Amino acid sequence: MADPRVFISFDFDHNETEKKLFIGQTRNSRTPFSIEDWSSKSSLSQSQWEQTIAAKINKCNILIVLVGRTMASATGVAKEISFAKAADVPIFGVYVDDANSSSNLPDGLQRNRTISWEWEKIANAIDQTMREGKNRD
Repeated sequence: MADPRVFISFDFDHNETEKKLFIGQTRNSRTPFSIEDWSSKSSLSQSQWEQTIAAKINKCNILIVLVGRTMASATGVAKEISFAKAADVPIFGVYVDDANSSSNLPDGLQRNRTISWEWEKIANAIDQTMREGKNRD
């Protein structure tokens, strides 16, 4: 199978560095998987953002949410999760920026589908989500 198309959802105001590190490290030859990053690379007006992001998420296999310490204020992340659910795109979260199992999660992300930033766990989550939702066929 080709590399899964992944939309990385993150708090743009607080976790852009972690997003860049996450994508950069997925290109490391020791990482047990590779992905295509379909996240938005530029800021958009609100009306343009919703239409563009919903269309991008619909074309992806997986939505990965990078869960930082200030996730409760990241309304865009909750919206991206709702777009993924509407399109039957499987979702899981990865704790970043010292967030952990006691940190707030965005609306729609389940605690039991949020894991620490460990590549073997992330590889297993990718394998699992490639058998769920719209990826089942």
